Amino acid sequence: MPKQFYSAGEAAKTLGISLDTLRRWDRTGKLETSRDASNRRIVSAREIDRLRGAETKHFSARNRFSGTVTEVKLEGLVAQVEIVVDSPARVVAIVTADAVEELGLRKGMAATAVVKATSVMVQQS
Repeated sequence: MPKQFYSAGEAAKTLGISLDTLRRWDRTGKLETSRDASNRRIVSAREIDRLRGAETKHFSARNRFSGTVTEVKLEGLVAQVEIVVDSPARVVAIVTADAVEELGLRKGMAATAVVKATSVMVQQS
């Protein structure tokens, strides 16, 4: 049975953000949290899905790897984007330079690698 609630740390990792960012999002209302019996912050699976999937409902791919962009190399019309998804694992994708510019990809930002068949698509998280 899938989890219905995640600890703040688990939610942050799933969303590809830091725990500090999760807390800030909670304070500013970008993220809705609850408290467990021990008064620890918890996040519902539905809320995580809302944040992860709001902009990607048009994708049919189910394999998504959230992480942090560690390198962007631009060479002419193509770019290589490296994302650390769960250290030491990483995904490296070759995408167009236009896609990197359109997504505003840069080192240190959160991103999601969407894997479908033999293709890897990159989206801003």
